[in-house]
Amino acid sequence: MRASLIQIRVDDSEPVAERRARAAELVAGQRDADLVVLPELWPVGAFAFDSFESAAEPLDGPTHQAMAEAAAAAGVWLHAGSIVERAPDGALFNTSLVYAPSGERAAVYRKIHRFGFDRGEAVLMSAGDELVTVPVPDLPLGLATCYDLRFPELFRGLTDAGALAFAVPAGWPEARHEHWTVLARARAVENQAYVLACGTAGAHADTPQAGRSLIVSPAGEVLAEAAGADELILRAELDPAAATTLRDRFPALKDRRLGLAAPKREAAAGLAD
Repeated sequence: MRASLIQIRVDDSEPVAERRARAAELVAGQRDADLVVLPELWPVGAFAFDSFESAAEPLDGPTHQAMAEAAAAAGVWLHAGSIVERAPDGALFNTSLVYAPSGERAAVYRKIHRFGFDRGEAVLMSAGDELVTVPVPDLPLGLATCYDLRFPELFRGLTDAGALAFAVPAGWPEARHEHWTVLARARAVENQAYVLACGTAGAHADTPQAGRSLIVSPAGEVLAEAAGADELILRAELDPAAATTLRDRFPALKDRRLGLAAPKREAAAGLAD
């Protein structure tokens, strides 16, 4: 299976409609790939909080239309990154869209872990509450987004749901680029699954992006990696049998111990129970 990660540049000066058309053209050009992944919130920028409200669109909005047509034109499975989705009740979500080679929408994932603590995405957007996998032939794909990468239990859940690979679109900042690489490899190693981690180039609202998209094997080997934050297309060949073979030969996942009791808390010396 041939995978392409499009590390698209997000520039505040570029109109969203122009970037949408440019992204669609880049996707449509990937006819020699089987799976294509775009970054998180590339239409608006992951840190462009002030634009979330104005840039929000419904699931069937202009980004959906452009990406569905691009997936069909290239004949690829397309993880179209994420958009600011406006739900029918007005709530905003950081929502990933995945398309089959026919152009039919195959999955929707609303980001579970919102970044920002007490500002930005964490207060402007609602949280998703469902794990999502996509039945990509021979390589079931688990979906996660950016900050989700810091929460290994999400990836365990996707593994239990049958995922052999994870697509992780992101708008990861340059300031924490080392975390990005380490966490992507850790999620691959601990779950014995491919990780396709696609970041953005450029800067969102004056926040320089890490770029450094990478494709990691189930054994933790970096198969392809962007050297920095320039716009580029990263490619690698994936062996759909690699994850299952590794899990058979080194069955660490079978040694998981679940449901352990919480540690006992000893009473402080000299204090009554």
